[in-house]
Amino acid sequence: MSRNCKELEQKYKIPTVGSSAANIIDYAINYNFKYTNGSPIRYIGFPFPVAGQPQAVHHKYVFESKDVVSGKPMMQAFIEALTSPLTEKEKYKGPVSAAEAAQEPVEPRLIGPDTEENLQQYFIDKDWTDYMPIVLPTEERVAKMLEGTTHDPTEVIKVLDWPGGNREITVERVATCAVMAGARPEHLPVILALANHVPFGNSTSSMANMILVNGPIRDEIGMNYGHNVMGPHNLANSVIGRSYTIMSKTIGGLHSKKTTWSTLGSTMQYNNVCIAENEEALPEGWKPFHVQAGFNKNDSVITVATGWSYISCVTEAKREYPVYMWMGDLMKALTFNSATVIMDPSVAVLLKDTYKYNSKDDLIKWFAGNVEKTIYATGQKVKPFMEPSINVIVTGGGGQTTWFVTDFMLNRNIVREKNMVTQGGSTLIDYWR
Repeated sequence: MSRNCKELEQKYKIPTVGSSAANIIDYAINYNFKYTNGSPIRYIGFPFPVAGQPQAVHHKYVFESKDVVSGKPMMQAFIEALTSPLTEKEKYKGPVSAAEAAQEPVEPRLIGPDTEENLQQYFIDKDWTDYMPIVLPTEERVAKMLEGTTHDPTEVIKVLDWPGGNREITVERVATCAVMAGARPEHLPVILALANHVPFGNSTSSMANMILVNGPIRDEIGMNYGHNVMGPHNLANSVIGRSYTIMSKTIGGLHSKKTTWSTLGSTMQYNNVCIAENEEALPEGWKPFHVQAGFNKNDSVITVATGWSYISCVTEAKREYPVYMWMGDLMKALTFNSATVIMDPSVAVLLKDTYKYNSKDDLIKWFAGNVEKTIYATGQKVKPFMEPSINVIVTGGGGQTTWFVTDFMLNRNIVREKNMVTQGGSTLIDYWR
């Protein structure tokens, strides 16, 4: 919202007032202004909750309640915010620079010495963990972890404006988080590539994340892409997924009720659905995801996506109900216009041999052309999914013809530069060796 207000005010000279529910108003006024937007948008705060309330409640908020920021009647607060002159403090000066942010108190590079128990508690008190025990990142352990890359420990991977307070993500900081997650040096190039995507996606609803690894590094570090691929049964899958959460909380500044406001949260944020594609089990003509995206088959690539919905087929494929139609029916329940189907290799073989989908693209075209949703207001049917926003991932052990339909937003519009990464984008792991 603040970005839109900023553009309206600066580009079009239109006065604006942001409005937000009381639960995140402090973040909107302070943190967002200081590090992200740089333009001190005036905000009006409504009582909470707002979403899902009947019209009578919203009417009461506007005409009978008080602005939680100023304490004035709501309409009076709106009028005064739109019409009163800007104070000197409110004039645009730009967000806090990385240099300015560096002058502010930050966590020290070294803490302790102290007992193991006290240090574990210190990390918990700082909200630097996922609340499971961590491996304490001693200098010796971090130095050993750094043997997993040729990059300088001081190299800056990216600077986080939101919500990291313009904190620099350095190679050493990533190595520190990798130690905390229980990773080994051979995992570090993957985790460094993953750091390009910090912080993980979050929302006031239950947003989740997905990490997909393709290419030779899957076998080099022993990732699981067979039986129990999504379960707690593999070191590499587990620590890579966990490192994303720890990086997002420590370097990324994601802290509950400060910079993240999910009302329910998601258990998927512990491991972030960290999987590898079973490229060897793909039917002939079906390309791995990273090849579809424009990478070479021998490139090692990590792709990160966010989403909300995750629907299991519950049972296995049935002859009387063609599996692709079943998938399409489940896709109708997805909230947004992206869809990613995660299927067992046996499903891919069934789709090719029985239903003649000779490539992932053939299946994607059918979804784009045939899946329809009904617009509530008009009753019209629309096709919500365009081909680039539909993806098919094949993983698992071939034990049962099952699949998941999700709205994870994998993006096949890839830019092969280490810092040119968008939500749902991919990063070349080989750069970070």
